[in-house]
Amino acid sequence: MSWIAAENLHLTLKFLGHVAMTQVDAIGSALAAVAAEADAFDVTVHGLGAFPSPTRPRVVWAGARSGAIAVAGLAGRVDDVLAPLGFAREDRPLTAHITLGRVREPHRDATLADALAAGAGRPFGVVRAARVSLMRSDLSPRGAHYTELAAWPLR
Repeated sequence: MSWIAAENLHLTLKFLGHVAMTQVDAIGSALAAVAAEADAFDVTVHGLGAFPSPTRPRVVWAGARSGAIAVAGLAGRVDDVLAPLGFAREDRPLTAHITLGRVREPHRDATLADALAAGAGRPFGVVRAARVSLMRSDLSPRGAHYTELAAWPLR
């Protein structure tokens, strides 16, 4: 498992993939408009899960409980403003989550599946969603490295 460093934990509203530097200003303007219209809110982090499934995980995450609707609404608004810039709309509902780690070599792992099941109902705490950030993500064998390119406060 490659764990995400504590300072890199975040809720992803939309993954953009490769972005040309010439697009960053337009994306920033769109995200600034979204942030200016949205109120800050609390998110209760609760439970563990995995993508694509707990029995064959690639990504291990902690879920968002209260605040998940606000996260989904914010993600939907981001989707709306980025679609005219050429970013495809999401075709499935957002699962609001915080990625905790990535499995280096995905395979069936009964011990990990049991640990995920044991943590499925566990509360972890509350975090304040107070800004929207445009992040750059670089994956390496040592894990993900995130760089905040810009951020805009929520109301």
